[in-house]
Amino acid sequence: MHVTGLFIYPIKSCRGIQLQQAEVTPKGFRWDREFMVVDENGLFLTQRKHPNLARVNVQIEGDYISLSTDENRVPPLQFQPTFNGKAIEVTVWRSHLRAIDQGDAVATWFQNVLNAQENFRLVRQSPDNPRFVNPKYAPQGNETVSFADGYPFLLVNTASLADLNKRLERAYQNDFQTIPMNRFRPNIIVDTDLPFAEDTWDSIQIDRVIFDLVKPCDRCIIITTDQTTGERNPNREPFKILSSFRSVPKAGILFGENMIPRNTGILKTRDRVEILS
Repeated sequence: MHVTGLFIYPIKSCRGIQLQQAEVTPKGFRWDREFMVVDENGLFLTQRKHPNLARVNVQIEGDYISLSTDENRVPPLQFQPTFNGKAIEVTVWRSHLRAIDQGDAVATWFQNVLNAQENFRLVRQSPDNPRFVNPKYAPQGNETVSFADGYPFLLVNTASLADLNKRLERAYQNDFQTIPMNRFRPNIIVDTDLPFAEDTWDSIQIDRVIFDLVKPCDRCIIITTDQTTGERNPNREPFKILSSFRSVPKAGILFGENMIPRNTGILKTRDRVEILS
């Protein structure tokens, strides 16, 4: 069993970047969900309400970040991330904290891409305002996380996706409804032969990094969103099929596992995955 994919999503809900190796930090891969777009009240934006965020390409180029869309209706923009901007109050789920505004130019760019009349802003997580994992699922009680929904890492299994796609093919008698893994926006993809084997893992080791699998990931409408076009699936797939066999009372519709690292290090594709418990 080994790693077949490593991904970061520097701006929450925008497109991911596939890496050959990635640095594990206590709050997630370096650069993962370091930024997010917020509305004029500081409330975070995601593809749940703004599916066109899926169309935003993000590239890290040295000290700069480049933004573009495939059709370039809005000209590409390059900006330099900063910790020296204005600190503003933001909200991401239950977390209320201060984040660093990244300036007017990038704010205007996102407003134009999303055809918004609101005063959207792009913010960066402040090192002076850590965000803590839900203590109910934190082994040590003080683990931190980026602007990800709740946990530093999301792991998915290739066999689980293959099983889901077989069910979609049977239901629709074609491969039109089958989906790629990017619908689930994972950080780490592992290759196994057993669907949903990850349900049974409590801890794993990848290279020298140990992870605790603390909570299954409950899914929302984002998995029905094409991560290239931003279009919603008209049949609400794969949410509908997934709900038929992966719905757990009080837990949600589950796919993938949220993880917290015990230590830091560097992961690479093809790294061996060992189940510790």
